[in-house]
Amino acid sequence: MPHRILTVDDSRTIRMIVKNAFKEYECELYEAENGRDGLALASEIKPDLVILDITMPVMTGIEMLGKMMENADLKSTAVIMLTAESGRDNVMNIVKMGVKDYIVKPFKGEQLIERVKLILNDLKPRIDLSTNNGQRANGTLFSVKGDIVILTLPPKMTRNIASDIEEQVKAKIGHMNEAGVRKFILNLSSVDHLSMTTMQSVLALLALCVRAKLLIRLAATGIQAEALKSFKETNAIPTKLSIEEAITDFFPRAC
Repeated sequence: MPHRILTVDDSRTIRMIVKNAFKEYECELYEAENGRDGLALASEIKPDLVILDITMPVMTGIEMLGKMMENADLKSTAVIMLTAESGRDNVMNIVKMGVKDYIVKPFKGEQLIERVKLILNDLKPRIDLSTNNGQRANGTLFSVKGDIVILTLPPKMTRNIASDIEEQVKAKIGHMNEAGVRKFILNLSSVDHLSMTTMQSVLALLALCVRAKLLIRLAATGIQAEALKSFKETNAIPTKLSIEEAITDFFPRAC
């Protein structure tokens, strides 16, 4: 289940920095512009982490934190305090409040993520992110079904496209490893014909997946499935005639 993260800050700029920082991670983001609204929202959603500004109108961050400490459902919630002052006395006061960490404004999204990962150490990147490179060949190449990553090859493969896709797969495998995802489907059914360039690319992609110890399935047309039997690398991998069949094959039937 994705982590719930609540940002409470009267600055729209700060809230946007936080939002952009987490866009590549599996989490649900909520925000409020003052302590009163933040406390009400926290009581409703029970966040895993609150990123809380000290100085706000209506109810300050310190006042909101005090209310959270009095609430049995919220008192153990992790809090990162945002402050504009870095002086020793201010830092000591923040530490005494019982918060997990603090960040001095201004800060960058990368700095925030580093701090958050120390608290939410199982924060996972999104595995369905598409990079700009991922749009080059023929729309979005990657899709995700639950915990299964699907790569659909474009109708025509050139050496440049094949090289580009291999780089994307390397990056995607890194994301999958971080997210603890191992199921991978290589979908060939959109490919016009299995040319030498296409097969070289397929074998290279499968080699990357094997080295990463992924669970692999192939989706192909009937003609493609027959052709794949002549290669020892693909003959050993389960090949199905649709993506749906390939997905189902990951889950053994109950006896």
